[in-house]
Amino acid sequence: MLLTSVVFAPLIGAIVCLIMPKELTRVVAVLTSAITFALSLFLILPFLGGGDASRAIEVFGGAYGEKLHFVHRLPWITGETFSIEYFLGVDGLSMPLIVLTTFVALLACLASWNFNEWKINKSIKGYFFLFLLLEMGMIGTFAALNFFLFYIFWEIMLLPMYFLIGVWGGPRKEYAAIKFFLFTLAGSVLMLVALVAMFFYSGEAVAGGAPSGYLSGVEITQGTFDLIELATNDAIQQHFGASSTLFLGRAFAPLMFMFLFVGFAVKLPAVPLHTWLPDAHVEAPTPISMILAGVLLKMGGYGFLRLCYPIFPTGGVAWAGVLATIGVVSILYGALCAMAQTDFKKLVAYSSVSHMGYVLLGIAVMTHTGFQGAMFQMIAHGVSSPMCFFLVGVIYDRAHHREINRFGGLWLTMPKYGTMATIGFFASLGLPGLCGFIGEIYVLLGTFEARHQFAWAVPAAILAASAVILTAGYVLWLIQRVYLGPEREEHAGFPEATGREMLILVPFAAFCILFGILPKHLFFDYVNGTLVNIVDAVQAATQTGAAYAAGF
Repeated sequence: MLLTSVVFAPLIGAIVCLIMPKELTRVVAVLTSAITFALSLFLILPFLGGGDASRAIEVFGGAYGEKLHFVHRLPWITGETFSIEYFLGVDGLSMPLIVLTTFVALLACLASWNFNEWKINKSIKGYFFLFLLLEMGMIGTFAALNFFLFYIFWEIMLLPMYFLIGVWGGPRKEYAAIKFFLFTLAGSVLMLVALVAMFFYSGEAVAGGAPSGYLSGVEITQGTFDLIELATNDAIQQHFGASSTLFLGRAFAPLMFMFLFVGFAVKLPAVPLHTWLPDAHVEAPTPISMILAGVLLKMGGYGFLRLCYPIFPTGGVAWAGVLATIGVVSILYGALCAMAQTDFKKLVAYSSVSHMGYVLLGIAVMTHTGFQGAMFQMIAHGVSSPMCFFLVGVIYDRAHHREINRFGGLWLTMPKYGTMATIGFFASLGLPGLCGFIGEIYVLLGTFEARHQFAWAVPAAILAASAVILTAGYVLWLIQRVYLGPEREEHAGFPEATGREMLILVPFAAFCILFGILPKHLFFDYVNGTLVNIVDAVQAATQTGAAYAAGF
C-alpha cells in the first residue's frame, strides 16, 4: 500500500485544495508535496545495505523483473477477451525517478509560493489542483508495470501541463500550450497503436499461433498488458522477435520499437521532435519549467528503458545506428542553439535538448556503461536543470526581462544568488566534481566500448565529446555576461536571494555536489542490478539482430 499512497497522495491533496479556503491553498499544496516526498523516501529502504554492484544484482535475483518491491497488484478491468490489472511496483529503474519526482515537485511547489510575475495568485485553487494532479500522473507513470495503466497515467499528465502553461504562462502561452499538446498527443497515438498490437500479439504467442501475425486469422486467446510478462515470457519474446511475425507487412519488433520510440522521443525530446520544448519553457511559469525539465523529459528515457529495450531488444539492435545518430545530432544541435540565444530562459531550454541527447546515445549503444551513464544523466539533469530554470526565475522576478546582454555584475549585487548560480551552471556544464560530469563521461566510455559491435561507435563518441567544448562555451559566456564584470546601475538595487529562494536553491546545489563526488554510493549501487539485467537481455539478442533488421 505504500507505493499506492505515494501515487495518490497528491490527488487527495488536490481535492482538498478545491474545498479549502483560498488563503490555505498554498499551505495545503506544500504540505501535500512534502508528505508525498517523505513517503517516497521509504521506497529506498529495500535498496539499502551492502554497498557494491554485486549487492545490487543480488537484490534483483539476477533476472529482469524477478524481484520487485512494494508490489500492489489487483484485478481492475476484466472482460471476456481481456483483463487489465492495477499493477504497481518499483525496481532500480523506477525508484530513483519516483524520488526525483517528489523532490522536484516539492521545490517547485515552494517556488509557486510568491511568483507574482506569473500571476499565480490568479485562480490559485485551479493552479495547485492541476499542479498536484500533474504530480500524481508523473509518479504513477514511473510506478505502473501494466502498459494500460502506464498509458493512463501518461495521458493524465497531458491536460494539467496544457492548462498550467496555457492559463498561467507568458504572452504566447496559448501557442506554446497547443504546440506541446499536439506534439505529445501525436506521440501518444503511436504508443496506443503499439499497446493494442502488443496485447493481441502476446495473446497469439500464448495460444501458440503461427508467427505470421494477428491479421492472418489465427485464433487469439487473452493477451497481456503486463510489462514484466511481455519482457520475460519466452513464448511472447520468441513470437515478437521472429522475423516472420509481421505488422503492416513489416517485422513486428522493429516496427513496434519505432512506434514506442517516437512516442517517447517527443518527451525526451530528440531532434527533430524537440521544437515544442523551447516555446513551452519560455512561456511556462518558472515552477512549471522546473517540473518540465526535471521530470517530464525523463519520462522519454524511462520509456526506452522500461518498454523499448526489455520488450523489443531486437528492435534496439535494428535501429541502433539511427538512434545514436539522433542522439549525437541532438547533443550538437542543442549546444549550438544554446550558444546563439540572447534569451536567458531559452538558452537553458536548448541546453536540455543537448544534455538529453547523451541519454539517447548512451541507451542506443546498448552497453552496461552506456546504460548506466544514460540513467545517471537523467538524474543529474533532473537536479541541475530545474535549478537553472529557478535561477532564471529569481532574476526575472527582479529585472522583468530575460535579455542576457542587459545583465552584468550580478554576483556583486547578489553574492549568495551568484554562488548558487555558479554551482548550478557549472553542474550543467559537466565540471568534474559536479553531477553533470559523471553521466556524460559514462556515456562516452560506453559508446567507445561499443566499437567492436558498431562501426559508427567511435565517430559518434568523438562528435559527442566535442560538444563539451560547445557547452563550456555557452555556459562560460553566460556566466561572464550575466554574473561577472562591473555592477550595472539599473541592477544595483536588486535584493539578495530571499530565505525562500535559498531554501529551494540549497538542496539543488547540495545534490549537484553530492552526486558528483559520491555517484556510486548515492546512485549506482541502487540501479546497477536492474540495468545489468536489461543490458544482458538486449545483448543476448544481438547475435540474431542482423536477421531481424533484414526482416524489417
